Amino acid sequence: MEREPSRRPDPGEMARRAEVPGPSLPPPRPTPVGVNPNVERDRAYARVSVLFGTDRKLDPRTGSFGGDRGTGISYGELLVSVPHGHRVGEIEAPSIWRLEFSEDPRRHMAILDWNPQTRLGFLKRVRARVQAQGASGSSFVFVHGYNVSFSDAARRTAQITYDLDYRGVPVFYSWPSQGTLQGYTTDENNVQWSEANLKRFLVDYAEQSGVKDIYLIAHSMGNRALTGALRQLFAEHPKLRGRFKEIILTAPDIDAEIFKRDIAPALAAGCDHITLYASDGDNALLASKKVHGYPRAGDTADGIVVAPGIETIDASGLDTSFLEHSYFATAPPVIRDIRQVLQGGLRAARRGLEQRLAGGRSYWKLKAGPTP
Repeated sequence: MEREPSRRPDPGEMARRAEVPGPSLPPPRPTPVGVNPNVERDRAYARVSVLFGTDRKLDPRTGSFGGDRGTGISYGELLVSVPHGHRVGEIEAPSIWRLEFSEDPRRHMAILDWNPQTRLGFLKRVRARVQAQGASGSSFVFVHGYNVSFSDAARRTAQITYDLDYRGVPVFYSWPSQGTLQGYTTDENNVQWSEANLKRFLVDYAEQSGVKDIYLIAHSMGNRALTGALRQLFAEHPKLRGRFKEIILTAPDIDAEIFKRDIAPALAAGCDHITLYASDGDNALLASKKVHGYPRAGDTADGIVVAPGIETIDASGLDTSFLEHSYFATAPPVIRDIRQVLQGGLRAARRGLEQRLAGGRSYWKLKAGPTP
């Protein structure tokens, strides 16, 4: 059988479409009751539809968004393939060890197509998807971390949407990470630069999207952009305090002392439900500690961060990868725990976690369990 090629448009075509925003992707077919409206399974592979906002600059050479800063916020929607043999927590990609030199959507998670949108077109699309049959009426906004390209952020968002069986509207916000290990310092500058744009995006999303329950999820360095944006947002727009259903901070690459002193109180003043995932084996955060000289909020090796208004979850020992850094999306027990937060709104005491104490305050230990 001839291999079905990925339906990725020509780069020149992509650049032209981004310059002149066109209509959004066609509306999905009617979704049967009980079926995830974000996932279509009528081909040799599944297709996951996600929305995005980004302040990256469009690279006309590739027809996608690169690591440079843009002049504003761009919006769009894209489709990502998920092979039927997909394993929970994985982003399947070509491997030279398997003699795979190009993406095959039947075997890999590949971006099949994307359409740019205007701000109003994006918000209209969100409202339509909120009202779609089978939708939960909620939405999450995911902010990625360091060393993540735009396409990597898209694949990760599709993967967690699929693995969580999430039926709200999946959205990711992509800041101009260089997508390279060598780009750490540039990423630190860019993630701070993006705070103001992310704040604008979140204010707009909170006021205009029509979504009732909005969940915010950040990973690693992306927590700096999210927490910085929220501190400004809650101060400048007090009416939006309480607007977000939950803030989920995973492996935050933030100075632990600054987090406890300055960030945690500001977040708790604006949101009643905040969850922080941390681990003692996170090698990426251990490296960040060496660079900055002080422990990070997502690293428990020197003591776990506990603060009023925040439920801290110790996810140590659940990630078997070399870095042990992306456990929020790769470790089945963490995926299962986040699913209970998003789908049931359950607090840690009701999710079967073990309660522990540090400095007179409670935190929770997440243990291995069945695959979600």
